[in-house]
Amino acid sequence: MSVENSGPVRLVELGRVQKPHGLKGELCIELYADSPFLFEGLRRIYLQLPGKKPRPCELLEWRAHQGRALILVDRCQGRDQAEGWRGAEVLAREKDLPELDEGEVRPEDLIDLPVMHVDGSRIGILADIRDVAGQELWFIHDDQGREILLPAVEEFVLDIDLDAGVIVVDPPEGLLELYQNP
Repeated sequence: MSVENSGPVRLVELGRVQKPHGLKGELCIELYADSPFLFEGLRRIYLQLPGKKPRPCELLEWRAHQGRALILVDRCQGRDQAEGWRGAEVLAREKDLPELDEGEVRPEDLIDLPVMHVDGSRIGILADIRDVAGQELWFIHDDQGREILLPAVEEFVLDIDLDAGVIVVDPPEGLLELYQNP
């Protein structure tokens, strides 16, 4: 009898533990997605502290709270244990997440894609996506290694073509020069 190897498990970043919440060990999560409802139906998540391996956790309960998610996992029995997860990445297996709606993309599918200016010139590679003060911010590295920060708003992001593997943007006037000619 042979067992097929389905390959490595692909983990998707959902957010980051900001702080403990309350006394029973809830974790306050800053989400990388627009909705906390991505926890709906999940039974297992992973918590990963910087420099450590992801640790599987049973998701006992979750709820939306002030634009964030509050979760309770089996590895947190009180506020002190919850404090130990501050700063941890919250991940889930890709296959456990709900299907995307038409036109939706997962942020991790955009990482390492080339970012092109609407005029056809290359700006760089999308290196990271972060939520900063409620605003999605893209960190683009140009060919000289400089970091360019671009708010990921509809006004500036014109097209995301996963089939072609390219992102087309129209940044505000002067933004690129600010980073490329300091």
